[in-house]
Amino acid sequence: MVRLFAKIVAETDLYETDKEVQNLIDWVCLSEQIKENNNTIRNLTGEYKKIEPDCREGVRAQLERMKELCKERNSLYEKQNDLKGQKQQIEKSLER
Repeated sequence: MVRLFAKIVAETDLYETDKEVQNLIDWVCLSEQIKENNNTIRNLTGEYKKIEPDCREGVRAQLERMKELCKERNSLYEKQNDLKGQKQQIEKSLER
């Protein structure tokens, strides 16, 4: 259809002389561009949906690892505080 319009436009001066023809041709061209864009959007959405679950699983695994690291760090902070307290007690007893 677009080829037909392109051929008509190329061989006649209807596009320049008739506003209705110009509008119709522009409308068809825009409609075709919209269809192409929609197809591209559908393809991209399909690709996204294929990739998304694996990405989410990867993120979940990383979040779980981060939680483990935080627990481990917090445990070490507690041990550090206990050790500092013991050290201070020893220092106080040495001062006497």
